[in-house]
Amino acid sequence: MEKGRTRTTREHVDAVRALLDPARLTPVVDMPVASAVGLPLAADVPATEDSPRFDNSQMDGYALGTAHLGGGTFGVGPTVAAGADPGLVVPAGVEDAVVPVMTGAKLPAGTAAVVPVEDCVPGEFGVGTVTVPPTAGGRFIRPRGSDIAAGSVLLRAGHVVNARTVGVCAAQGITRLPVRRPARVLICTGGDEVGDGGGAGSGVAMIRDANGPMLEALCARHRITVAGHVRTTDDPVAFGVLLRAAVRRHGPDLVVTSGGISHGRFEVVRQLLSDGPDAWFGHVAQQPGGPQGLASFDGTPVVCLPGNPVSTAVSFRLFVAPVCGVAPEAATAVLDAPVSGLPERDCYHRAVRTVVDGVVRVRPVGGAGSHLLAQSVAADCLLHVPAGPPPRPGDVVTVLGL
Repeated sequence: MEKGRTRTTREHVDAVRALLDPARLTPVVDMPVASAVGLPLAADVPATEDSPRFDNSQMDGYALGTAHLGGGTFGVGPTVAAGADPGLVVPAGVEDAVVPVMTGAKLPAGTAAVVPVEDCVPGEFGVGTVTVPPTAGGRFIRPRGSDIAAGSVLLRAGHVVNARTVGVCAAQGITRLPVRRPARVLICTGGDEVGDGGGAGSGVAMIRDANGPMLEALCARHRITVAGHVRTTDDPVAFGVLLRAAVRRHGPDLVVTSGGISHGRFEVVRQLLSDGPDAWFGHVAQQPGGPQGLASFDGTPVVCLPGNPVSTAVSFRLFVAPVCGVAPEAATAVLDAPVSGLPERDCYHRAVRTVVDGVVRVRPVGGAGSHLLAQSVAADCLLHVPAGPPPRPGDVVTVLGL
């Protein structure tokens, strides 16, 4: 693809993926289970043992033998508590008497069913005899391996580790999981107009750096590690010195820049990086986030995002998060309000989803301008409006979770 030609969003995603090569960018590592929360598994994980490990009781009640299933009054054997070995507590099993068992307790030999204590007379545990109702075989028994059998796939590749995964692994004695190591990113923002001295009444024509902190938060949201942060200047030579030193110091997997890639006089990112063999600076047919760039610097891939805050955030979600981080899959929703489109560009409106009568609905929030960051804070997704006639309320549309 020749340099400068306008790309589609899909083409640019593919170009970013080709430049970054996720397989090399984020190699597979065995990570402690708790540290892997939020990351997708890189391979299937087999169960190490049956779960449950043995037949156990689902209720506080009495373990019944086959002879007890028809109901009646029977003698009461010794109690089997959770964690106790029923072979030691009741060596003969349930052949002679019904046996009190607690929830989770391993069942004595010969158990055909469990009846809850509250269904019996008396309705609480005692000694002597108890009257039990007729009970179906297998009732309130958790059979060994009924959740998962040893050797079968416990967790599929691609599963995103969550709190329940941690519990499952703890129950299986699994302490580490195969995941892709989070990418390490050097963030690059700034320009001579960006600093901490701006603000109303300051008398200084500067603005505060919103993009740097926002990119750090986006990296955290999408499980990307921030290796460091470097500020640009309006001098490409000085900027090159700063960037080279930061790359050598932090050793990032990639650099993500914000701003400095259009056609102004001080587009230092483009001036520094555009002559490299991997460089591409041009436009993607989308709004916001039309200007984009890709390059390499001292052997490190560089993804160059536009500088307007909303454009930076949208571009990061489209081109960085799904390639070297963790991002929600595209979903659908019913459009709940009119939305604008463009004849030759895809639009990504900041939007909010609601559920009405079980149906996910979406509507745009805030204005379309790429500088309207404050108006975008309520958004929980991007509403994709493909180039051409816009959808109408009631149409099914594609959304990307933020």
